[in-house]
Amino acid sequence: MDTVAEGPRPDGGSEVAEVVDVTGEHWRPVQPGLLRMRRLLLALWLTPLVLAGALLPPLLGAGALAALGLVPLALGLWGWRALGRNWRSWRYRERDDDLLISRGVLWRQLTVVPYGRMQLVEVTSGPFERKFGLARLQLHTAAAATDATIPGLTPPDAERLRDRLTELGEARSAGL
Repeated sequence: MDTVAEGPRPDGGSEVAEVVDVTGEHWRPVQPGLLRMRRLLLALWLTPLVLAGALLPPLLGAGALAALGLVPLALGLWGWRALGRNWRSWRYRERDDDLLISRGVLWRQLTVVPYGRMQLVEVTSGPFERKFGLARLQLHTAAAATDATIPGLTPPDAERLRDRLTELGEARSAGL
């Protein structure tokens, strides 16, 4: 069972929630804005389908088929809940020698990125992400299979993490 603990940010900034797992390790969650953004996108995609499924059959004289509008509505309700569970599963942890990224509900995935293996750390933010005050941190390593992404960070946190990871990566790779 994971618990949430409040604590100061390493850079002395405002309070941020941390997830403490059963082993006592402190994990940083992604921002709630990521969940709001993804749910908005789900609603934007499914609303036209629900309306088309509910309104077109009666207009075309097949009123009984209006129940087809319930299928995308049911998918939307299921997706709403699934997005919440997926959002809660995203977290990351900075350790002395590597960065851990954990995600997934049914299939849990833990990515370990050693600082010395990082080749490029970039921060991106698309139009929807900017609207919700979010950024995405992308880590590139020599092996494409170990590239990692942390979505749902605030831009200052993403930049702080990028600078810290770049600094640690340079320090670790210089020792090779």
